[in-house]
Amino acid sequence: MESAPRKVRVTGPLAPFAAGFGGELAARGYSPLSAANLLYVMAHLSRWLAGQGLTPADLGVGRAEEFLAERRRVGYTCWLSGRGLAPLLDYLRGLGVVPGPAGPAPGGGADVLVGRYRGYLAGERGLAASTIDGYEAVARRFLAGRAGPDLAGLTAAEVTGFVVSQCRGRSTGSAKILVTALRSLLRYLHLEGITSGGLASAVPAVAGWRGAGLPKALPAAQVVALLVSCDRDSAVGRRDFAVLTLLARLGMRSCEVAALELGDIDWRAGELLVRGKGRRDERMPLPADVGEAVAGYLRDGRPQGRCRKVFACSRAPYGGLSPAGVQSVMRHACDRAGLPQAGAHRLRHTAATQMLRAGSPLAEVGQVLRHRAAATTAIYAKVDDGALRALAWPWPGSGA
Repeated sequence: MESAPRKVRVTGPLAPFAAGFGGELAARGYSPLSAANLLYVMAHLSRWLAGQGLTPADLGVGRAEEFLAERRRVGYTCWLSGRGLAPLLDYLRGLGVVPGPAGPAPGGGADVLVGRYRGYLAGERGLAASTIDGYEAVARRFLAGRAGPDLAGLTAAEVTGFVVSQCRGRSTGSAKILVTALRSLLRYLHLEGITSGGLASAVPAVAGWRGAGLPKALPAAQVVALLVSCDRDSAVGRRDFAVLTLLARLGMRSCEVAALELGDIDWRAGELLVRGKGRRDERMPLPADVGEAVAGYLRDGRPQGRCRKVFACSRAPYGGLSPAGVQSVMRHACDRAGLPQAGAHRLRHTAATQMLRAGSPLAEVGQVLRHRAAATTAIYAKVDDGALRALAWPWPGSGA
């Protein structure tokens, strides 16, 4: 089986790139059989290009779709979608022999406007890539059907109507993110002279007060059940156990766990570099049990490859686990443990609550959670029933 990729013979215009593509697949963790299958697709594509009198430079998105349609027509049953062809096209694009996906046409239109808006957010505002992506998603929804001259007559009623329609069914936090992104877009449109008036003030506020909610922590028994549900005899189980341990013991966010890189762990000093919100990097102590969980995965579970992220996907190509992947680890653990679905952030609340009930002052809890303001940590004071009971006054006439 190890020689399977070498048995695939590629002829035609893509032949010079076959050996390199095979090596790339091996480096990215594809099994010999999977690599051979992708090379067979490459061989078919190369023959098709030769038959059409085309070169790799002609292989744009439209040509790729034509090739996939040909595979379906002649009776192939696999590798029939753009996703299946993506590893090959990405490799060839990286070499510069295949053109990249077509960008938006020059001139007006929502795509061009959103592209300029992204540049403003990155260059003028200096926002993080993840924040820019979120703002762009809101901008695209708002601009759908409104691009071009239509924006000159944009009214406050349209802005309010969009917010009302989009916030229906959203949580308070999600709605606040949406209106913040919309205000940013409207300020940009006014700055560029696209809208005649400043409509940012027309965006209604979302009702929601700081500290009004109660942090939802999981009982200690449920945390244990989540950890026990991981099959530590398997690579995926060791990975999930290490992820959940970081979430539960250090109160890390899902994005922070996903961003963790191999060089961020100082094993000799027993420290961990956490890449937090707002591009803040902070060092934290690495408890022994957390270190053992991570080391167990790195020794006997993490796939080999070029990826520098600590936690990798369980299937090739072995890229780093995304924040959504960390959330998926939590969801699957809840299913295995027979618990109601809960997000990874619940373990952050759990860690804070457990520290507070163990006698840690709020200031220390804030340091562990890496809060910028003490007011952010103060919400956890409401879960300390014992301390609050001592402050409560008896009800008049109760005799207590």
